[in-house]
Amino acid sequence: MKLSQLGAQTGAQFQSSDGDIEITGAAGLEQAEPGQVTFLSNPRYTPKIAMTGASAIFVGEDVEVPRADLAVLRAKDPYLAFTRALIVFNPRAELEPYWAPTAVIDGSTKVPKEIFIDAHVAIGKNVKLGNRVRLHANVTIYDNVVIGDETEIHSGVAIRENTVIGKRVIIHNNAVVGCDGFGFAKDENKAWLKIPQVGRVIIEDDVEIGAGTTIDKSSTSETRIKRGAKIDNLVQIGHSCTVGEDTLICAQVGLAGSSHIGNRVILAGQAGVAGHNMIGDDVVLTAKSATSHDIPAGKMISGIPAFDNKDWLRSIAAFRRLGEMARTLRGLEKRVSEIAKNKND
Repeated sequence: MKLSQLGAQTGAQFQSSDGDIEITGAAGLEQAEPGQVTFLSNPRYTPKIAMTGASAIFVGEDVEVPRADLAVLRAKDPYLAFTRALIVFNPRAELEPYWAPTAVIDGSTKVPKEIFIDAHVAIGKNVKLGNRVRLHANVTIYDNVVIGDETEIHSGVAIRENTVIGKRVIIHNNAVVGCDGFGFAKDENKAWLKIPQVGRVIIEDDVEIGAGTTIDKSSTSETRIKRGAKIDNLVQIGHSCTVGEDTLICAQVGLAGSSHIGNRVILAGQAGVAGHNMIGDDVVLTAKSATSHDIPAGKMISGIPAFDNKDWLRSIAAFRRLGEMARTLRGLEKRVSEIAKNKND
């Protein structure tokens, strides 16, 4: 692909007298080879430009590039432009319709012509499959499931009964969508009585769900993951939760039942949200933080229990000085004691 074409497809302006430079791929600064494009978004990595083998580089609009032999593509967001370049050079493989003879599909389920069904897929009753769906080996789909067009479900995934999955959804290996919510009531003998989980999970369009993630259905209503949400590996989403549009949930996050997450929220790794809490739009909950209360929109929250990030940073700075502060306090107490003793004498 010509450099000028790459710039047009990635929203970048090429700064070179030769827009006909041939670019064949994209890679990081250290991995890039001649013919490839790389990027710089963090100034701390600027010295690595001198060592890169790339032929072109995405940089910010005002960044100086210390190499005359390197073609420059200027973008408002170099990382975004580079991501688009990766997509250009690594397009999704074309679907080749296939139906493995070892797949077991109930006769009440209609299978479109344009579909990929790999070995040992099991599909229950009254399942609705969209066009160009890809079901990899050993996927299990229970009764009354709906799967939208161009959705891809990787090997080992289990989709439980009554789940609704939208278009262009990606579900990675060994995730479980629609398993029973964790609901029990204590009876007269103080034994736990299982609450029937007869609700469902709804996954809207363009959602991605990571490997090993579990999303529980509710007892009577629904658990909903809204359009464009991205969920990492090993995430637990409890019954009756709502995850807002374009929200990012990182690995090992846990959402207790009936917690409601707003739009464009970021829940960093191992963050936790207690049940029945409301997390407002654009909130950031930093790594290993946990909250047991509602969080207003736009806040950045840290710690256990979580509170405003700026206050948390000041608290951590003070905490690291507690030993020094204790020594100072003991010294002051000793001086006060000596002054008092001298006055009494």
